[in-house]
Amino acid sequence: MLAVTGAMKGAVCGLDCALITDGRFSGGTHGFCVGHVAPEAADGGPIAFVEGVAVIPGEVTVIPSEALSSRAKSLSSRAKSRDLAKRCKNWKLPEPRYISGFLAKYAKLAQGAEVGAITNF
Repeated sequence: MLAVTGAMKGAVCGLDCALITDGRFSGGTHGFCVGHVAPEAADGGPIAFVEGVAVIPGEVTVIPSEALSSRAKSLSSRAKSRDLAKRCKNWKLPEPRYISGFLAKYAKLAQGAEVGAITNF
């Protein structure tokens, strides 16, 4: 994620934009960033259906000031409900990147951050 936030800063949009992701940040991330959004997009979480402002003008995600603390529980989007419902209906679980070996086993067993990022057997 440091590469993404670094690119935002390099493009001089770090003061005008926020990065919202289900990714994890290192200690070197800078700018207005909201991470660990869960459930993750790969699991069909709501973040999978929000498209960037550059793609759909006016689809702005509202970031409440509470998001600056780790106690925030939600963000909201101004995307139209029918658009989100259509995206959700057309969503398909991504094909696994790994189909054998340790990484395939981990991907199958690892749970999302919203349930503690644990593995279940």
